[in-house]
Amino acid sequence: MRSRATLPAALAGAALLTGTLFSTPAQAAGGVTIHHVWFDSPGSDNRSNASLNGEWVQIKNTSRSAVSLKGWILKDAANHKYVFRNIRIGAGKTMKVHTGKGTDTASHKYQNRRAYVWNNTSDTATLTKASGAKVDSCSWTTRDPSDKWC
Repeated sequence: MRSRATLPAALAGAALLTGTLFSTPAQAAGGVTIHHVWFDSPGSDNRSNASLNGEWVQIKNTSRSAVSLKGWILKDAANHKYVFRNIRIGAGKTMKVHTGKGTDTASHKYQNRRAYVWNNTSDTATLTKASGAKVDSCSWTTRDPSDKWC
């Protein structure tokens, strides 16, 4: 029979191993996903800033807490990377990452590129943490008309 004194120590050890005791609330809840990708901007692909910003990736925080995206990376299959600066996404909120230039807001970020990133024929959007751990990905092919719900 175990003594009552060792039970709290054993529970603390188990919680430490699973990471639930010392995780932040956002880490414990998890839930940042790639929600929707618009890879074929409307109209002709003329490389105007409006056309470039017509292609975007929307991420969603499905958790009950804000999540820091600092250092996280959004990339395509050809390894074009967008690195999130000191950015937080609120609980239940979405954020679009546009390809072209613009002024960042809480719900819209801009890669400030002069060329398209997301291939219309097939590609994969991948979201990773700063550590390199994969968070989510979304792939599409020519079967998808111009956007993909992930």
